[in-house]
Amino acid sequence: MRRLLLALLLAICGMNAARAEMVLNRGNGNEPDSLDPHFAGGTSEDNIIGDLLMGLTTLDASARPIPGAAERWDVSPDGRTWTFHLRDHVWSDGVKVTADDFVFAWRRVLDPKSASRYAYNLWAVKNARAVSEGKLPVASLGVVAKDLRTLLVTLEHPAPYLPDLLAGLQALPLPRHLVQAKGSGWARPGVYVGNGAYVLREWLPNDHVTLARNPRFYDAAHVRIDRVNFYPITDANAALRRYRAGEIDTQTPAPLAQVEWLRANLKRELQITPSLYLSYIALNLDHPPLKDVRVRRALNLVYNREAIVEKVLKLGEAPAYSYVPPGTANYPGGPMMDFRGLPYAARVAEAQKLMRDAGYGAFNRLSLTYATSTNPDSRRLAAIFQAMAKPIFIDIQITNTDFQIHLRNLRQHQFQLGAASWLADFNDASNFLDLLRSGAGNNYAGYRNPGFDALLDAAQDEPVLKKRSELLKSAEKMAMADYPWLVTRFAVQSDLVKPYVSGWQGNSRDIHRTRWLWIAK
Repeated sequence: MRRLLLALLLAICGMNAARAEMVLNRGNGNEPDSLDPHFAGGTSEDNIIGDLLMGLTTLDASARPIPGAAERWDVSPDGRTWTFHLRDHVWSDGVKVTADDFVFAWRRVLDPKSASRYAYNLWAVKNARAVSEGKLPVASLGVVAKDLRTLLVTLEHPAPYLPDLLAGLQALPLPRHLVQAKGSGWARPGVYVGNGAYVLREWLPNDHVTLARNPRFYDAAHVRIDRVNFYPITDANAALRRYRAGEIDTQTPAPLAQVEWLRANLKRELQITPSLYLSYIALNLDHPPLKDVRVRRALNLVYNREAIVEKVLKLGEAPAYSYVPPGTANYPGGPMMDFRGLPYAARVAEAQKLMRDAGYGAFNRLSLTYATSTNPDSRRLAAIFQAMAKPIFIDIQITNTDFQIHLRNLRQHQFQLGAASWLADFNDASNFLDLLRSGAGNNYAGYRNPGFDALLDAAQDEPVLKKRSELLKSAEKMAMADYPWLVTRFAVQSDLVKPYVSGWQGNSRDIHRTRWLWIAK
């Protein structure tokens, strides 16, 4: 009898263990602005939406593109026609995913009525730019559903980076049947339908977003985490406290001000990874004093990049003297700013002369506002920049707002100097230089240079990679001479990851889809 009772107890315990839910709690930076991929764009949003939706390609544990909704594809000899063969899979409500869902989504994101700020990322598609500028109807877009599971994509020019690009937010499919029925309301809890590894269960603004494993995901058998909670924690120091208390299992980013303590006390859990990540300050070219290139060059000269990366942040980051990060694919030996080798004292002296030539001096100082977020690390760097500018007759007033408000102000050009950054959507120099295209959604500076735009267009049409690279370098050199940005550093990715979180692989994009992770306590 005892043996029978023991066997029953063991069986019950085994059943309970089998039912035990595997939960991951992620510190996720900023509150998402939207979970509709056409109106989202930040890293914190990408982390969530990338779990909910899957493009033609998707990202593996190392953030490299692999087959996603498309199980394979063919490319024409000239690189301009791509045929994608969709795998047999369904939306989370059981409706079949079809090629028409991709046609619908791409037409929607490029429709000028949508005003999606990332639409330009799809301009490689035939007629995409003309569609987004309202010059052609959406039906002329070079994407056609040949049948329910075959998508034909025609490009304006060869794009070897296309598999990488198609994993991004702007190229994700949408559940056509739901969006047509619900409109913008489709992306809410209780309504949201996706084809990714997870489904949206709850979104409590400024508290958490909860996703649950999607039983209809085509590879659900290999997804281990049952539930993932994303917590928007903009204060990295507060995030560290919650991390140490065990409330969250991962935190992105790690608090920069605590990096020495983290290296001494949480060395195994601090993940620092090189990345294609540019940190910069946008200069609003519509603000009258900043229309003077002498003032813009002076600001670039006085910013002590080496002091920031070596004495303040101490993360092993590189000071930035170009717009395209080192290590970008097919882009060796890009141009550098001409004062890179100049001692800092000589830079300050030149900056002072430029400001005097522009009409400023000790008794006629220039007042500028510098907009940044409320993140403690951002505020600390802003105060240092403020001190750097004083010797060149510039008084900087710092304004701090919540990240989403700060981002909105950048997009609407409601700032003078504004903290900004860009993490590559795909590994190509154009992904950085396109930020300065006339009228681009993320052209915060309002930079407009027809010669620069023409060089980008010529590079797009150039099939020879070496010639294309030279055209892009000419464009970068032209933009750098105009100083629409004050580039500061090529940043690294910093994360805190508990030892029991398995499957986490450091990568240059700092993307870690939950489907590849598991808890191994």
